[in-house]
Amino acid sequence: MPSRPNEPIAADVCVVIAAMNAAATIGRAVSSALNEPRVKEIVIVDDGSRDDATVRAAQAADDGTGRVSVIRLDENRGPAHARNVAIARSKAPFLAILDADDFFIAGRFDDMLDGEDWDFVADNIVFVDERQAGSLPEIPAFQAEPSFIGLKAFVDGNISRKGAERGEIGFLKPVMRRSFLDRHGLRYDENLRLGEDFDLYARALALGARYKVVRHCGYGAVVRAGSLSGRHRTLDLKHLYEADRGILASIRLGAADKQALRHHERHIRGRYELRNFLDRKGEAGPLRAGLELLARPSAIPAVVGGIASDKWQAARSGGAMRAPAQVEQPRFLLPARKVSQK
Repeated sequence: MPSRPNEPIAADVCVVIAAMNAAATIGRAVSSALNEPRVKEIVIVDDGSRDDATVRAAQAADDGTGRVSVIRLDENRGPAHARNVAIARSKAPFLAILDADDFFIAGRFDDMLDGEDWDFVADNIVFVDERQAGSLPEIPAFQAEPSFIGLKAFVDGNISRKGAERGEIGFLKPVMRRSFLDRHGLRYDENLRLGEDFDLYARALALGARYKVVRHCGYGAVVRAGSLSGRHRTLDLKHLYEADRGILASIRLGAADKQALRHHERHIRGRYELRNFLDRKGEAGPLRAGLELLARPSAIPAVVGGIASDKWQAARSGGAMRAPAQVEQPRFLLPARKVSQK
């Protein structure tokens, strides 16, 4: 139930921040979390930054309330490991992931966490151009309009399609109920450096998690050129489709959920086969790469189709020089209706 006037709001959220070389943005992220009354603790894990600037910036944002702790790892092991370290250190019943270059919108948790009908709850996101992140306009109050998503809808929302960005559902940043994770022994798969969020949420949904979505906006995601999230190794794609296979092999699923996850596995495997072929072409030349591809006929459709798609996109653009990117106006992930002002 929402708290009554003058009734203290329960401080029951742990904010988990995995950071690497994030000195320029970590202070804003930490400050936005400290401004939330329901935040009990903020655990920052510096994942092998090249120097101590990120740690210093995080400590400088500490407001002295005893809620901030910083852990520095000697080597980079990826966000999955860093987040697991933070979860092990924390004690709060709710876990909120905050990327080191993002921020919370004031009042995010005021009503979002009320009720017992969810294990994961996500809210709307505003995407902000990095050049506007310091002067964000006022965020409208949206009607909550809660709904629930299942495994099939979640997986379908994480598959890229030609000519379109991948499904919006993939960007949601849910708050997780620790008791559900603990009951099922769920943590991030540290073998993954790509799609670790997808894998955790998919496994939770496969195990029956109630994933609630509300439309009011509480999370600010900064969009910037050259983001690390847009770069990954070929091996990362292999690990991700193998993770899909792991879910299919270990958890009993309904026909529709199984079909969706198999579709995602094929989609990621196709991306891997294309990248792997291009890697081999660069290393050993086109003839050797072509012969190796012929030895794996199941990979041929993905490689041929991927190359054809890339060439079509290049021809369509005509190789023209792009104009300098304009500053994008903030946009919201989910369509939502404003709360009427009386």
